[in-house]
Amino acid sequence: MIIDTHAHLSDRRLAGELQHWLQLARQAGVKWIINVGADLASSRLAVEQAARHEGLWAAVGVHPHDAKDWTPAMAAELEELARHPKVCAYGEIGLDYHYDFSPRPVQREVFIEQLRLARALNLPVIIHDREAHQDVLNILRAEGPFPAGGVMHCYSGSAEMVPAYLELGFYISFAGPLTFRNAKKPRLAARQVPMDRLLVETDCPYLSPEPYRGRLNHSARVVHVVERLAEIKEVDFATMAAQTTRNAEQLFGLKGADATEAN
Repeated sequence: MIIDTHAHLSDRRLAGELQHWLQLARQAGVKWIINVGADLASSRLAVEQAARHEGLWAAVGVHPHDAKDWTPAMAAELEELARHPKVCAYGEIGLDYHYDFSPRPVQREVFIEQLRLARALNLPVIIHDREAHQDVLNILRAEGPFPAGGVMHCYSGSAEMVPAYLELGFYISFAGPLTFRNAKKPRLAARQVPMDRLLVETDCPYLSPEPYRGRLNHSARVVHVVERLAEIKEVDFATMAAQTTRNAEQLFGLKGADATEAN
């Protein structure tokens, strides 16, 4: 069994046929899916979907793209949403210097505020880092420790930076880009991550793995990430699937949990 630790099932391309995508995931051996919010509306929907559907958990938070819209009222509602029994993480939060849809100082301010909120809630954090590696690391070091832990989602940093995140107690998650033919950087990074700190994800509907690159992604395709990660770490598929599942259960507090209720 596999856990897709990062999906956006609130996206309109998936939400309209959610039962279909969940069925495909189950048929592929996906045990649980963590449905991640990116703004207030998608966080609300992620919690609603998790409450209605077996096999779904939720994370709530505001993506750096939407940091410019942050308000105290939004923070209060996210805090309330985060107390739902099917919420297992806070995120995705972080910095995105590729698009800069929100001013960088605002991104940093909102990132810090949400890290503090997650710590107060005792929830692990899901970190988005795109072309902002040093600033993300500096903020995490300054704001840590994080007793509930966290994950570097869809890791895009260097192999050399992996130890710094491990020292913070974070897990490292890989998605579809690990399978791309030119994906030298994530492969080198994956080799540096111990087996007990690896996670897998789809980030669907984005980043579909090979051989589906460029098409709509969904949680069933996480198996291709597991396959590639197993090749890189020189273990068989079953070993990698079992290990990443144990890791996700450990980080998100799901061990022994029933996906229809809180653990």
